[in-house]
Amino acid sequence: MKSIQPISIWQNGQTKQATILDACVIQDNLNSYAAFYYSLMDANKTQLASGNITMDGNDYINYETNQNAWDWIGTKLGITITGDYVKFVPSPEV
Repeated sequence: MKSIQPISIWQNGQTKQATILDACVIQDNLNSYAAFYYSLMDANKTQLASGNITMDGNDYINYETNQNAWDWIGTKLGITITGDYVKFVPSPEV
């Protein structure tokens, strides 16, 4: 998961702010293309939008690391990744 610059998503008659991008590879033929599932979530990890995106051509040839994939997904979706998502851990009660 990655934190992203907040973007507005229209869901169920309300505008909500997505602040998390999650993505995983769902298919990779190890030759010419890879398909990814992505999810845009709010701070509570409630899914606001999702879909699939396919990388091929020169984009796939340049897909050398996971960071390349994250950057490519962010660019294709028009999302600015601001950093790795850090899970909220509440302070233990004393």
